[in-house]
Amino acid sequence: MLFSGLQNWVFKNCDEIGIDLGTANTVIYVKDRGIVLREPSVVAIDTRTDQVLSVGEDARNMIGKTPGRIIAMKPLKDGVIADYDKTKDMLDYFIKKAIARAKPLTWIFKYRVVIGIPSGITNVEKEAVSSACQDAGARHIHLVEEPMAAAIGCHMAISEAAGNMIVDIGGGTTEVAVISLDGIVTSTSIRIAGDELDRSIMDYARKRYNLQIGERTSERIKVEIGCAHPSSENLTCEIRGMDQVTGLPKSLEINSAEVREAMQENIDIILKAVRETLEDTPPELAADIIEQGIMLAGGGALLRDLDLLISKDTGIVTTVAREPLLAVARGTQYIIEDPRTFAYFY
Repeated sequence: MLFSGLQNWVFKNCDEIGIDLGTANTVIYVKDRGIVLREPSVVAIDTRTDQVLSVGEDARNMIGKTPGRIIAMKPLKDGVIADYDKTKDMLDYFIKKAIARAKPLTWIFKYRVVIGIPSGITNVEKEAVSSACQDAGARHIHLVEEPMAAAIGCHMAISEAAGNMIVDIGGGTTEVAVISLDGIVTSTSIRIAGDELDRSIMDYARKRYNLQIGERTSERIKVEIGCAHPSSENLTCEIRGMDQVTGLPKSLEINSAEVREAMQENIDIILKAVRETLEDTPPELAADIIEQGIMLAGGGALLRDLDLLISKDTGIVTTVAREPLLAVARGTQYIIEDPRTFAYFY
């Protein structure tokens, strides 16, 4: 009784945080305050001292623009931790920034964290995420598979005995899952997502035009004129980079059809993952999905007409989530706000 009362008091004095720790962006929710942070998962490092100079948006602005001794890097790759120490430093910075003004005694009891993880990662990779959160100041850590968190964030009826299909395309991974009765029935996790689409545009510019462009330029091209379906409007934009033949700056115009051609191979891999997940789905749940449709979430959901392409490829109506970039973070928010409904995550 005394322990239970003490435990409840401890929880009340802990900040509860929901984290979408993404390869491209990190989004943090704090209980009673909403989404308080949304920044790129990037750190800038002085290679001489191995010190972190900046994190988030400031670090992202340094990509491709730093002197030799400073590098701007992403400590996560393909949805998992590639550099443990830098991920811990980044998380520590983001959590402190999100909390801003901690509750009394938070320094003693630290934080409770619900964090999204890719469904296909190994136990070792899960342990790395938990340890990084713990080292960054979290005491109570609850891991939630990203497709489940995204489905919760999209208000899908995951507790019902019915098939719910979600495709969550982030920066490092694409998660495809069929959910029923609060569990993932079948899923596919591939390490092809937004970052690979960006790289494919960089490769295309180099091979087709001998033009070397950076990550930020390729991402801007994808966002501004990228499309997934041949019937999409053919837009154009100017790109600037370095001519690999002359070594001089060069600019040229590129259109949507070319960008789609550059991304086509990776888009086909995503479509294949969706089809394979559907093929592994029990017939009764597949019938539900045909009736209810497919939900598209994550930053990749914003690729123009990707929903139309998936609809035509599968024959199932596909809908883009209302806030695709925030789907996982919203899922952690709802878990924190309604612990009774989502008690199995605690």
